[in-house]
Amino acid sequence: MPKLDPGYLNKNGKALMLLECIIIFTSMVMMMSLNSFITGVSLATQQGMLNTIYTAMTVTCIAQVMGLSLGLYSRQLRERFFGIVQRVVVSFLIAFLLPLIFINWIGIDSISLSSLFFAVTMSCTLIISLRFQLIDFVICHLSKKRLLVLGAGTRASVIEKRMRRAVDQLHFEITGFIKVKGDEPGKICDSKIVENDLPIDQYVAKNRIEQIVIACDERRDNLAFEEIAKCKLNGVKIIDILEFVENETDQLAIELMYPGWVLYSQPFQAPSPFEAVMLQLFNSALAILIGLITWPAVLIAAIAIKLEDGISAPVFYHQSRVGLNSQPFEIYKLRSMNTDAEKHGAVWAAANDNRTTKVGRILRKYRIDEIPQLYNVIKGDMGFVGPRPERPEFVDKLSVSIPFYNERHQVKPGVTGWAQLSYSYGASESDALDKLQFDLYYVKNRSYLFDLLIILRTIEVVIFSKGSR
Repeated sequence: MPKLDPGYLNKNGKALMLLECIIIFTSMVMMMSLNSFITGVSLATQQGMLNTIYTAMTVTCIAQVMGLSLGLYSRQLRERFFGIVQRVVVSFLIAFLLPLIFINWIGIDSISLSSLFFAVTMSCTLIISLRFQLIDFVICHLSKKRLLVLGAGTRASVIEKRMRRAVDQLHFEITGFIKVKGDEPGKICDSKIVENDLPIDQYVAKNRIEQIVIACDERRDNLAFEEIAKCKLNGVKIIDILEFVENETDQLAIELMYPGWVLYSQPFQAPSPFEAVMLQLFNSALAILIGLITWPAVLIAAIAIKLEDGISAPVFYHQSRVGLNSQPFEIYKLRSMNTDAEKHGAVWAAANDNRTTKVGRILRKYRIDEIPQLYNVIKGDMGFVGPRPERPEFVDKLSVSIPFYNERHQVKPGVTGWAQLSYSYGASESDALDKLQFDLYYVKNRSYLFDLLIILRTIEVVIFSKGSR
């Protein structure tokens, strides 16, 4: 059974979401009641209280959904004060505007605009205050796990490379690395290596270790299985480094993967024929709905392209990409580059690419150039969520140089995806390797709810123009 929200929303995130839900709803009811008392509007009637509760529930739901879509509950959120305040304010601004439509639609007339504004403002202020006082302290300090790494060689060094910053270790504290026979020397600095003469189970009990990460280079006949088993029986979690990296970084460590793990790892399997049909129906319906909403933006973009490049200049362009099961298809976009952008052959897009037109920079910044891909979704070439499709020229090269690269073609490519949310625009073979680790995480953990989460999080990418080139 797929996880509800693999890696993205752990137990701390869920607890935070529940706590803020209670705070928003309670404060909304109290503030609206207080404001109504101050202004002389009576809420003593049953209908008046019901209207207040309905409005508070509506604002709470919208604020929570927007907070989720803007990454406020992600355990990988690395924004500081301004970034978090910006996201909270946007969430509550939308939560204030949308209920105005809802209230008029259901005929609630006892809730004044000033009362709603006062309640939303106070709830927003309360959430921001709690974020930087009580909540961050509890989530980031009191809930940290103490863990021990068994291994101090090449595999263990992956933890050092991927989680070296303090922000990467918000949820755990490494007490040290223990050398195991067969580990490649010199990979972990000596100050972090534990010199231990005690049996592992005694060392773990003495130092209050809550989790052991198995990260030795050679396991056969080198691990004290009986001692580790005692630790497990005493409630200590035993976890392989592959699973640990996956859980803490929301990506797969390709350098640690091996064919047997991919073969037996779950789910890493294709959807059933029925699921595939239902998913295509959902994608097509959503594409048509978004197309009906966004066609004015496409029309304005087409006019702008013509005005910049001339009436004879093409508005759209199509390009060959690699899709499901490595099959090629034609992708459609609004043209954002000069018509002769690839006269010397296919090249990666770069930051501040001089081939991009003035209009094209705006289209790329807000992802407007990708709206025509809705046609690819309706055709069935793409889904809404999945790895970004690459060009055949790049795929041929990357599949040779990067292990497991073709595993990303197990699912349909997507308009948006986990790698797009988690990594900046890929413009090199090194970037392709980094993005692949997020793509494979998605392939392994995909589910309907995970797809929905990614679609919601794409709002953050569009609003804050993240990762565009």
